[in-house]
Amino acid sequence: MYLLIIFLPLLSSLISGLFGRYLGPKGSSILTVSFLILTFFLSLFSFYEVAMLNCPTYIKLISWIDSELLNIDWGFLFDSLTVTMCCVVSFVSSLVHLYSTEYMSHDPHLSRFMSYLSLFTFFMMILVTADNYVQMFVGWEGVGLCSYLLINFWFTRIQANKAAIKAMVLNRIGDFGLVIGILIMFVNYKAVDYATVFALTPLFTLETFSFLNLEVNLITLIGFFILVGAIGKSAQLGLHTWLPDAMEGPTPVSALIHAATMVTAGVFLIARSSPIYEYTPIVLNYITILGALTAFFAGTIGLVQNDLKRVIAYSTCSQLGYMVFACGLSNYTVGVFHLVNHAFFKALLFLGAGSVIHAVSDEQDMRKMGGLKSLVPFTYSMMIIGSLALIGFPFLTGFYSKDVILEVSYGKYTTAGHFSYILGSIGAFCTAFYSTRLVYLTFLAKPNGYKKVICQAYDSSYQICIALAILSIPSIFIGFYTKDMIIGLGSDFWGNSILVLPENMNMVDAEFIPTKFKLLPVFLSLLGTFVAFILYVTSSKFIFLIKFSVLGKKFYNFLNKKWFFDKVYNEYIGQFFFNFGYTISYKVIDRGIFEIFGPMGLSSSITKKASSLNNLQSGYIYHYTFLMLIGTTLLLGMRQFWLVVGEYTDYRIFIIFIISSMFYLVQQIINNKNKP
Repeated sequence: MYLLIIFLPLLSSLISGLFGRYLGPKGSSILTVSFLILTFFLSLFSFYEVAMLNCPTYIKLISWIDSELLNIDWGFLFDSLTVTMCCVVSFVSSLVHLYSTEYMSHDPHLSRFMSYLSLFTFFMMILVTADNYVQMFVGWEGVGLCSYLLINFWFTRIQANKAAIKAMVLNRIGDFGLVIGILIMFVNYKAVDYATVFALTPLFTLETFSFLNLEVNLITLIGFFILVGAIGKSAQLGLHTWLPDAMEGPTPVSALIHAATMVTAGVFLIARSSPIYEYTPIVLNYITILGALTAFFAGTIGLVQNDLKRVIAYSTCSQLGYMVFACGLSNYTVGVFHLVNHAFFKALLFLGAGSVIHAVSDEQDMRKMGGLKSLVPFTYSMMIIGSLALIGFPFLTGFYSKDVILEVSYGKYTTAGHFSYILGSIGAFCTAFYSTRLVYLTFLAKPNGYKKVICQAYDSSYQICIALAILSIPSIFIGFYTKDMIIGLGSDFWGNSILVLPENMNMVDAEFIPTKFKLLPVFLSLLGTFVAFILYVTSSKFIFLIKFSVLGKKFYNFLNKKWFFDKVYNEYIGQFFFNFGYTISYKVIDRGIFEIFGPMGLSSSITKKASSLNNLQSGYIYHYTFLMLIGTTLLLGMRQFWLVVGEYTDYRIFIIFIISSMFYLVQQIINNKNKP
């Protein structure tokens, strides 16, 4: 059963990809959807057995690498964290497959698309079930590859090409950091499997490692480089710019990869590596600050975006910030709980956005929509549920995890904790504002699009509606029904899959923070909703005046340009590397140094010297006599020179000197001979 969870998506991908021509679009759709639904039900059984009955399972399949000290197996670890992720991934993936059968039905390459989706699911399963860092890295790179293939699915579009390359390059930066972390881990631990690494970590707390000629604490260094990998994959501040651009891919791709599963791999990695992070408080503080800044930064940018999918993409980036800073506060369980909840309502939002885009002839600009409430009532209802869950409306799924994150951040009673609480609360206001703005501009405002497009808008077919309806159920109820099990005080749900040191536990402190600090995030969320609704319904002229004031223009431009991150990367960093690559790397090093000292330079210099020596064969006896005289004199001179200075000089320097002198002498003779 456990191996079927992993390999059914691979089988589905191979059959659909290799035999799609014979199966046809309909056959590929039925096959992939059936396999993924079966994977989900098997994941539910494994969840019951592993998490509910507390029976973790370890499977060693075969030995993969067996070389001296390096022993890596194809092994699969099923604990509470793994089976939770398996259920989320398979559930969202199966619904996205079902949704895609209708959304992509017009595409002639539907079989290839379904194959890519299934392949992505397989690699995600490898990532979450691996029992060592190297096998996990295989899944990590696999989802990166599938991300590239899916974003660039419509490869004839230049923007899709650019977005896919950008995602690949920025993820390579994070992956490079992760590889360094795994290598340092192997050099010191002589192992890369989770069990050995986590067991040995407490023994290495005082060890140092020489990195770039600096003595750094070993655990801190490993934790930092693992974090770099998580920053790239989970689009944290600095390596976040690929996530909004990835919206160029088909909408089901956005829902599967960039909302529910792939981008949460970084959060999963931090939670999985909790036994390492618990012994490096410096990196934990850095994770907290980074996550809080990401939550705030992405929230402010989402306020001014006009593309329907980009607004939701920036909300994803912001919510990932909440998950990361929850992990930085040693509340990994709360971070993973928000990850699970977020997967459901964010997938609902993305698929709902796809239904809207489908209805209005692939238009994505919210300013060209409006008045869709009565034309697509079912999609409107689903988007309302998703938006309310996102802003943390009381008693919906998002409320039960988002507010707990802010409570534990305040209850930490540290500078980093209060910093994350303040920025997280402001982020909650921004989230409520842009979510309400999205709903208003898309559904409630006066129609602003072309009359022909708006009049032809309609609710999508039954595959899309079924997927949205099923997703809406966990978006409403899953937080309420699983809160006590997953993050309740005294719950033994996680077992040994997540480690929190006793001094870092603060769930009890979070329960007893002042009531006003508990209610503040809820109040700010409701205030953001109210302010956005009032401004856009009654005071649109006021918004216009603010936007066109001197200060408002600068502020709006700053946010609309995404804090100028893309500008700095393109004009300073990117341009620098392009110039360096051409002028230094290519012209000086490759075409210069390598060619001079490499085979090309060596062969050309020998050819020239041979040609020069050939010119000495003049045919005149007095020339040969002169050369013999010079040669004899040089030999006698060298012997005498060696007798005098031989005791004080290295013979190798002497030989180099002699050869250089001979070449110089020959060159001078040739030059004199060639003079007119």
